[in-house]
Amino acid sequence: MNLYIGIDLGTSAVKLLLMDDQGQIKNVVSKEYPLEFPHPGWSQQNPEDWRRAIMEGIPELLKGFDGAAVAGIGCGGQMHGLVILDEEDRVIRPAILWNDGRTAKQVEYLNSEIGKERLSEWTANIAFAGFTAPKVLWVRENEPENFSRIAKIMLPKDYVNYILTGVHACDYSDASGMLLLDVQHKCWSREMLDICGICQTQMPKLFESYDCIGTVKPEIAKLLGLGEDVKVAAGAGDNAAAAVGTGVVGEGGCNISLGTSGTVFISSKNFGVDQNNALHAFAHADGGYHLMGCMLSAASCNKWLMDEIFRTSDYSAEQLPITEDRLGENHVYFLPYLMGERSPINDTNARGTFIGMTMDTTRADLTQAVLEGVAFAIRDSVEVARALGIRIDSSKICGGGAKSPLWKKMIANILNAELECLESEQGPGMGGAMLAMVASGAYASVQEVCDRFVRVASTVRPEPELAAKYEKRYQQFRKIYPACKELFSELVKE
Repeated sequence: MNLYIGIDLGTSAVKLLLMDDQGQIKNVVSKEYPLEFPHPGWSQQNPEDWRRAIMEGIPELLKGFDGAAVAGIGCGGQMHGLVILDEEDRVIRPAILWNDGRTAKQVEYLNSEIGKERLSEWTANIAFAGFTAPKVLWVRENEPENFSRIAKIMLPKDYVNYILTGVHACDYSDASGMLLLDVQHKCWSREMLDICGICQTQMPKLFESYDCIGTVKPEIAKLLGLGEDVKVAAGAGDNAAAAVGTGVVGEGGCNISLGTSGTVFISSKNFGVDQNNALHAFAHADGGYHLMGCMLSAASCNKWLMDEIFRTSDYSAEQLPITEDRLGENHVYFLPYLMGERSPINDTNARGTFIGMTMDTTRADLTQAVLEGVAFAIRDSVEVARALGIRIDSSKICGGGAKSPLWKKMIANILNAELECLESEQGPGMGGAMLAMVASGAYASVQEVCDRFVRVASTVRPEPELAAKYEKRYQQFRKIYPACKELFSELVKE
């Protein structure tokens, strides 16, 4: 029996998963690492912490198992992060992460001076603060000495793959979020490389997510307790990997990921872009394409309220007072823009906001407002897809927030769509292991492995009366950001 390792390189921790060739999860290990916030709105991380977590975590994952039975490794990782290496493959500076907001000036330059139309023509996307290209420009403008030393530009999960194999590789799904890839033609954009002052030799080689990029280096295999010839898949961006793990491949599938960030992921066999670039148009890990709406703060909004404001670790207890009769009746609203926002408003100045509070507003009202605010913001992206004529009557759901029955009920009714909950909710880690199965030759395609292993355990269905109540609440919610937009801009300038 062969074993496969899936790596989910997250923002706060790496989650390692061991799966057998029957799709059974044999073991899971998580290793946390710190985040750095050197200035308000900045977010960065030391890639050495990823290395340490992987090197400590895999031997722990394999305790009690035969490491020689591991046939493949696949990684799904946080997207957009800028990792820069020098000529000796040493990390030059901390990685600038996906939720970092320091690049407002560079984003404005790209969208206004280069122009959204040309960006979309070259890359199928416009500039967002989280994307990698604006970060490259920021380093060039603010850290010229570091910029001059760049020999390789990589993404977080690709650095993990480099540690394992010594290969500088990137898959199309993750590369799509750099604003450096011609997504439609699946090659680096010469125009964008020129604008950023970099060349193709500084970029990793491109692969499909299910391609084998190489094998684990002998010295690394020995340290990790692995056998010889362990194949490493190119892997995928976390959302594309999660979509594989939830079986959202091929034409017309949908997945909502309710993690630190929140995403709406719609798979397609064909390339397509929405007119206003409100949704990202990316390559998918199955060899096709997908549209994706990404909000920067999702489950992290609830974590912030619980940890920083209420000072509690018992999240479930805070949701208990939110009974059925309260749903659709809350007059308190929350804009979940604690880190600014990407889809669909693309505004780094946006901020988290409570509105509608009165003297009788309770702790439970605030908790409910945060959960509902995240769900309303997810619907904002769904509405863009629906305006393109895409039917979204059902969706898979995954991520830490999906463990809350209350939150799932809210989302199902706010979207007026069925939510399919899976037997195994392992997200990017499971997707990574499934990609490793294809890379090692156990399965012929991503579709085949998804058909074999992804199973729906339960379905949350909307209730007509409650969905109607939430429709009214959503129409009120969507007026709040436009009313605050100008004020957000003024507050940030102070």
